[in-house]
Amino acid sequence: MNGIYIHFPFCEKRCTYCAFSSFCNLQEKDRYIDKLLEEIDEFNTKNLKINENLPIFHKNNDNFDKNNILNIDSIYIGGGTPSLLEIKDLEKIFASLNKKFKVARDSEITIESNPNSLTVEKLAYYNNLGINRLSLGVQSLDDEKLKFLGRLHSSSQALEAIRLAKKYFDNISVDMLIGIKGQEEQAFIDELDRLIEEGVNHISTYMLQVEEGTELARQYQKNPFLLPDEDETVKIYEKTREFLINRGFIQYEISNFAQKNKESRHNIKYWTGENYVGFGLSAHSYIYGFRSANANNFSDYYSGKKVLYEKLDKGQLIEEAVMLGLRCYCGVDITYLKKLGYDIEKNENFSYFCDKNIIKKENNRVFLNPKYYGVSNYIIVKLLG
Repeated sequence: MNGIYIHFPFCEKRCTYCAFSSFCNLQEKDRYIDKLLEEIDEFNTKNLKINENLPIFHKNNDNFDKNNILNIDSIYIGGGTPSLLEIKDLEKIFASLNKKFKVARDSEITIESNPNSLTVEKLAYYNNLGINRLSLGVQSLDDEKLKFLGRLHSSSQALEAIRLAKKYFDNISVDMLIGIKGQEEQAFIDELDRLIEEGVNHISTYMLQVEEGTELARQYQKNPFLLPDEDETVKIYEKTREFLINRGFIQYEISNFAQKNKESRHNIKYWTGENYVGFGLSAHSYIYGFRSANANNFSDYYSGKKVLYEKLDKGQLIEEAVMLGLRCYCGVDITYLKKLGYDIEKNENFSYFCDKNIIKKENNRVFLNPKYYGVSNYIIVKLLG
């Protein structure tokens, strides 16, 4: 089965750290929705290019019938702030998707939301529409840190949003940031503990990044000591990992922790080479070895411009398989790499990493010891030679 990503690029306010394609000009929303629906309606498998020489990486890629891309078992509505979508717009989007694609009855359907834009009415509508997973952008339960990040909600609003959501959803994910100004290890662990007590069963913990062109980057340029140093941030990450695992969460990717059977089915597709189709501004697609991306500004998007369209060569496929596989609990398929012409076991560092328990080989797959996730980039580079 394949996945669909829908991008809604509008926000009430841009956060200080945000480098995504998001905009505050909500007056553009209606025209954007019309184009989004048009893009979905015009999707045509006959025009798809496929890489028939692509080795089998995932069980879903066992043949190259183009019509298989229409079989969907995950939909992810991201942004921006999708909870700003009006119900009538969501209904139109789902009607278009169901008309074009074969959406499985047990599909995972996720919508992102900010606590301040979530209401009981919206939650009830989401439930009626078949949305069964909620991803909340909480980021912190400390009001001073939320203010520093430019978030519009308070910690009390975040907790209240979770309580409301629990009445309609049993699959709730929360995003949290590590490395915020003034963040202390135990205080952050206490925040995670509170989230679990409130019933959150999926937690994504991302390192705060200073992205070029953001307000945070401008502040950081003026004060290089604005944020915790790398050692402090890694220490909080390691403590976070230890705490969540002890609380029964599975670390299924470097930044993602979930209770059993609550892993994000959609996001796993990104890490295991499955097909997914993206609709909307800056949305990416990966279909049978071809990657594409829509334009990241309105005028180019409205004209149908692509800013990326490429057939991945063997070198790119090898790099992605190793990089993504070692970031998650799926690991790397040694047979798949050999079909691409790369024998990872002959890498000069492979045996050393195995002897030091940095990586392990099991059932013809290679896994990175989670204790070394903090230095995964270094290990990945060494294993790629």
